[in-house]
Amino acid sequence: MRPTTRLRELLAAKTPLLVPGCYNALSAKILERAGFPAVYMTGYGTSLSLLGMPDAGLATMTEMHLNARYIANAVPLPVIADADNGYGNAINVIRTVREYIQTGVAAIHIEDQIIPKRCGHVAGRRVIPLDEAVGKYRAAAEARRELDPDFVIVARTDARGAHGGSLDEAIARANAYLAAGADMAFVEGPTSVDEVRRICREVKGPVFYNQTGI
Repeated sequence: MRPTTRLRELLAAKTPLLVPGCYNALSAKILERAGFPAVYMTGYGTSLSLLGMPDAGLATMTEMHLNARYIANAVPLPVIADADNGYGNAINVIRTVREYIQTGVAAIHIEDQIIPKRCGHVAGRRVIPLDEAVGKYRAAAEARRELDPDFVIVARTDARGAHGGSLDEAIARANAYLAAGADMAFVEGPTSVDEVRRICREVKGPVFYNQTGI
């Protein structure tokens, strides 16, 4: 079974799916041995392990998707990989999706930050206009359908932690991205358990939750 199809099976179970982070092929194999059903390629971990630099848009798509390829080829598990902000506009996102599908990963997350982006848990983040972001997720969904309809697109919004950002804005964006064709919504940076509950209640689709940082 293809990793993309397996990931969709896991998500269809309607139970929480715990996906720990890895930063290279060896750490992925350790997580496989530990019995996890899927792994996640962390962008911050990739930037630190490859470059010794923070997650501030310094790692290129070539470096990120090459690391994703190494990880996907090291383990039979579905791999969810960080694809930053898609490395450009909607046209760039089409290429990003195609390149990541060819690595063998089962899913990617694409965020709605400006270029250069920043880690989701540091100050100073800014997001692109809603209509531009919707266009990028629509492009990602179309590119996926051409090559592998089971490939999972996770739409991440950093609106909650952006300057002047609100949870209302983040939830509205998450729902707009799901309507544009994304499979899961990733609201980065909720500030309390109550906010997490509200995200799960008001987002109209599966929720990807990152339990780190804030």
